[in-house]
Amino acid sequence: MNAWERFYWLWEVLFGISYVATTALVVLEEGEPTGKTVAVACLTGIGVAYLVRGRRLIKARGDFETPWVFITIMMTLLTVAVFTAGNSSFILFMVCPLLYMTMPTKAASILTTAAVLLSPVSLLVRGGLGEQPVLLPMTAILIIFSLLAGRFTSQIIEESKARAELIKQLEASQAEVSRLSREAGTAAERERMAREIHDTLAQGFTSIVTLTQAIESEWDTDPKAARRHLELAATTARENLAEARAIVAAQKPSALASGSLEEALRRQAERLREETGIATTFEVDGPLPALPMATEVVLLRGAQEALSNIRKHSHATEVSLRLSVVDGRVRLSVTDDGTGFDPAEPTGGFGLAGMRTRAAQVGGIVTLESVPDAGTTVELEVPA
Repeated sequence: MNAWERFYWLWEVLFGISYVATTALVVLEEGEPTGKTVAVACLTGIGVAYLVRGRRLIKARGDFETPWVFITIMMTLLTVAVFTAGNSSFILFMVCPLLYMTMPTKAASILTTAAVLLSPVSLLVRGGLGEQPVLLPMTAILIIFSLLAGRFTSQIIEESKARAELIKQLEASQAEVSRLSREAGTAAERERMAREIHDTLAQGFTSIVTLTQAIESEWDTDPKAARRHLELAATTARENLAEARAIVAAQKPSALASGSLEEALRRQAERLREETGIATTFEVDGPLPALPMATEVVLLRGAQEALSNIRKHSHATEVSLRLSVVDGRVRLSVTDDGTGFDPAEPTGGFGLAGMRTRAAQVGGIVTLESVPDAGTTVELEVPA
């Protein structure tokens, strides 16, 4: 609700006071009872016309065509009232603002001037203008005052409605921003879930499948190796379950919840060696600074992605992981002696892109060096 609508009741009060006061002055005026009766009837007609039609026109200003029928009825009743009883002119306190509230400003100014001139014209017709020499100057002052007050009233109404429209547009904009924010949040959460599933659950399931295939081939020929691989598959399944619960709860990875970053990376290297037989080493150069949990997650997920790619594609025999501090940044290097590939060729995978996205979120970068048949090195650097 705009300011004009909130304070509209004040206009209603002015309307009621103007009608009652003018009617009382007409009744108390000296003159023929018939003329006063006609004047009171016309004043009442103006009031009824306002209540029936005028209020709707005021509240719907700008939404209707110019209300000439209503204005014609009101001006006709005003003219009759003023010509039959001079005190009827006091109703102008109600009529003039009403003209500006229902008509365009230019038309309202013309009709207001005509309404104010009704009183001296009626006196001129009755031959009594010479008895009131101050009436013409007072009429001129009243016209000027009415025009200024009318324009001011019209401007207030227009500004109030413009502010109300602006508020409505702002509310619509806020609703649109809120909707877009919800959609962006949903997309971000979907992307987060996709990265987490790819970096944890998908890799874990791949390990389980690989171990299961090894168990099938070893079950009759090497029961001891089959049992060892079965234990690794069970361990991987339990870790996957813990990771799934952490993802749903948006908690830190289970590998970091049970130990430090160094311990988590060492376990990843040991698992690769146990599952594939690849000679895997893990080294830490010097003490590491305390890192935010988000940065540790990026390093852990980067290592998991790099090792997963080695497991699936590299056919490597040796892998090394190195964690170091270089120029105030923590660097994770994962190197293998596998088949390598051409980094310029598109891979179509999600892993490397997801690694770069994760790194960018904490101000890190990912570099890749690989040559066909000459191995691959992935380096992930994050701020210390």
